[in-house]
Amino acid sequence: MTAIVQNLVTSGTFQLDGGSWDVDNNVWIVGDDTAVIVIDAAHDAKAIENVIGDRKLAAIVCTHAHNDHVNAAPELAAATGAPILLHPDDRVLWDQTHPDRAPDGELKDGQTITIAGTALRVVHTPGHAPGAVCLYAEELGVVFTGDTLFHGGPGATGRSYSDYPTIVKSIREKLFTLPEATKVHTGHGEGTTLGAEKTASGGWDAA
Repeated sequence: MTAIVQNLVTSGTFQLDGGSWDVDNNVWIVGDDTAVIVIDAAHDAKAIENVIGDRKLAAIVCTHAHNDHVNAAPELAAATGAPILLHPDDRVLWDQTHPDRAPDGELKDGQTITIAGTALRVVHTPGHAPGAVCLYAEELGVVFTGDTLFHGGPGATGRSYSDYPTIVKSIREKLFTLPEATKVHTGHGEGTTLGAEKTASGGWDAA
């Protein structure tokens, strides 16, 4: 059985550099009737648990460690026993939110996470955050981009630990080399395709 993708939208605040913003986050649940992974445990562990139901949660995968993407991760891990996985370059951000609770495992570029017989390849895409990753599921024709790529262009780079030329380089070299028909499941808002964003990227400043 091929994995299915479920989307849950949760609401809360994003906090960084002394500011606070109300945000809606996409939580992605990928798997089958018996086991799933969660991509970005945002804001509401109980709501995520309700969607998981009686299925086994195999892992909580963090696309990056801004608080709005990881603030529910420890509670969800405690309730389910699932490990929290994060790229080590984002520990500087993780520790701002969870200084007393380390992630359980590290993500690395090229690593494969398999759930319900479906492989998701970790793609390190720094720029929005130093340890930002995307997850490419070739069999499903989708890529989970966190805050690296949105409908309308790159993620924000105006705050600490982010860099615009770096995110553009990541998108052009790591994402735009994937098939253009690939659906983009983002960390916030509506989805898009790699082809649509590649076509629109001509106006981006060169990295």
